[in-house]
Amino acid sequence: MTRRSDEAAGDKENDRVSMICRAIRRAILERALSPGDKLPEDALGERFGVSRTIARHALGQLAGEGLVELRRNRIAVVATPSLEEARDEFDIRIELEGLVVRTLAGRLTPGQLDGLRDIVRQEEEEEGANPATAIRLATEFHVMLAEMTAKPTLVRYVREIAYRSCLSLSTFGRPHSAECAISEHRELISALERGDAEAARAMMADHLDRVARRALLQAPEPRGDLMDILAPYVEAATPQRKRVGAAPR
Repeated sequence: MTRRSDEAAGDKENDRVSMICRAIRRAILERALSPGDKLPEDALGERFGVSRTIARHALGQLAGEGLVELRRNRIAVVATPSLEEARDEFDIRIELEGLVVRTLAGRLTPGQLDGLRDIVRQEEEEEGANPATAIRLATEFHVMLAEMTAKPTLVRYVREIAYRSCLSLSTFGRPHSAECAISEHRELISALERGDAEAARAMMADHLDRVARRALLQAPEPRGDLMDILAPYVEAATPQRKRVGAAPR
């Protein structure tokens, strides 16, 4: 193999790993998969049309995000957070995301502000019909903010703790309206746009504390067959150009 073909093969494998991570992450954050659910490499490989090795790499990446636990004999399961861990996660997020908004205040471009407002609009659209999707979108709002700092270490830590706390919300969150959280996101965007770093930091701390207090404390419900649950997430994560018979965009 030439160096170019080696790189192409590596890129293809990375794309497949990313696709599997995207699908399983979304299934976990939207409560389709529950803490403790097993994620067998062979079944995942068959469902996604990849080798067990690629499935294993994806599970390893999700383990690094705190969404999956790797156990002995190559058994992977959806992570099981505790209530104590859930509260700690929000305390950590308050500190990390305070740094995010102090970095961004007064520095966001019109395009970045539009991107933030767009994801809040999506949250609002899903709030009544699909509350689990709204929780995932709310988490993506916070991850998007971190990514806008262009600070790789900060992005990594915020992404991991945000996904992990979203899992905690999906596990313990009691039903509640997301309307308050949506309005808080809008207020935060306004503070960032006008460059008020201290107000943005205080808003972020108050927002995350309110989210934790509004949502935590309820046991999850059992789910059905795991591979059937993953089917729509496989479809959503697969690029259009790779789907058989997919209409071009």
